[in-house]
Amino acid sequence: MAEPSNNSGGGDNVVAISGAKRNNPPSPAHNRTVMDEHDGSHSEDVHHGKSSSSPPTKKFNPNNNIDEVNHGASNPNTTTSAIPTKTDFNDDGGDGDVGGDDVGGGDDRTSKDYYFDSYSHHGIHEEMLKDEVRTRTYQMAILNNKHLFENKIVLDVGCGTGILSMFAVQAGAAHVYAVDCSSIIEQAKKIVEDNGMSNKITLIQGKMEEIELPVPKVDLIVSEWMGYFLLYESMLNTVLYARDKWLTPNGIIFPDKAVMYLCAVEDEQMKYERIDFWENVYGFDMSALRSVALKEPVVDVVDPKYVVTNSVPILNIDLQHCTEDDLSFTSPFQLRAQRNDNIHSFVAYFECAFTRVHKPLGFSTSPFSKYTHWKQTIFYLKDRITICEGEEITGTIACRPNKKNTRDLDISFDINFHGMHSTISNEHVEYRLR
Repeated sequence: MAEPSNNSGGGDNVVAISGAKRNNPPSPAHNRTVMDEHDGSHSEDVHHGKSSSSPPTKKFNPNNNIDEVNHGASNPNTTTSAIPTKTDFNDDGGDGDVGGDDVGGGDDRTSKDYYFDSYSHHGIHEEMLKDEVRTRTYQMAILNNKHLFENKIVLDVGCGTGILSMFAVQAGAAHVYAVDCSSIIEQAKKIVEDNGMSNKITLIQGKMEEIELPVPKVDLIVSEWMGYFLLYESMLNTVLYARDKWLTPNGIIFPDKAVMYLCAVEDEQMKYERIDFWENVYGFDMSALRSVALKEPVVDVVDPKYVVTNSVPILNIDLQHCTEDDLSFTSPFQLRAQRNDNIHSFVAYFECAFTRVHKPLGFSTSPFSKYTHWKQTIFYLKDRITICEGEEITGTIACRPNKKNTRDLDISFDINFHGMHSTISNEHVEYRLR
């Protein structure tokens, strides 16, 4: 796979992302502090150093809503969207499925077994089903392109509750083979039966790599394979295996494109609450845990008004052609400050698109777009960077599966910055997403 450039690029038919207004805050379990607007002045002394152990003065605003933003077009902090995306949904939240792969059997259970078995619990599926952006995009992509599904054989990889399979039947599929290894498959069978589609959908429980389909080839593969940081605990390897074994030469994968982006944000309040908190815990010095906390990326909602730089692509995936090796990547980045501010973290998000359709569409998990259950992935820095408008942070980001547990990701940054108030030379920072 070619290294992504600092220009998002994109195809011929790019639909801008309309970031719909979010009327509700994140669920309490994932609630994120939202801070008051900047008044144009620096919130900290102008230097690059350790954050104060006292809490920042910015206050939590539980009623804050994210205004509509045309992401990738009028927003000055982001590059042009590299893939077609659309999130302007008018209906209430609909159904959806969750990717699941395999559940280990027998008494000797591993971490993989527990991971896959987690997809047996209805709570995970409920969260997926209620993600309007995710589910409506799949629904629109399938039902608005019935010409691709009519009389075709479809494979649903990680079918979960079977919602994508049922969308495919509604679009005219001759038959759908839906595969999942978690015990949710039993509920999916009842759901399919209750909706009168048992003659059109065959549900198979087992590992994709171990099962045999009743047909030699399929015309389409549908799957919701994405994880946090796009690749964390994702099913992409399984989708690629299914593609190579069963998809016809001219077959289509839904979705077929994904791009991951990086930006930098001012995040003083949350850094204090999550990282600097350990310096004084009920009067005790627990700073030994601060270094541990710094190594663990945080999946949470980022308020768009605290994005300081532009966003640049760091990974482009074409599911029709990519290989498993492409999912381990090293990519350069160059982030330009849009205003004078302090930077406390890097933030990654992704976009997915359906491009081999009549009217390409997709969705974004950007801070400037409507909420999704993927949120964003935050990488806190040990020390803040004080940056002035126009100054640039350069470096590389690398990502590899962890050698001991391949579902975990080892992510590292090499950072360079030479600004008016801060200087960083080849600083190497490592994280583990687990």
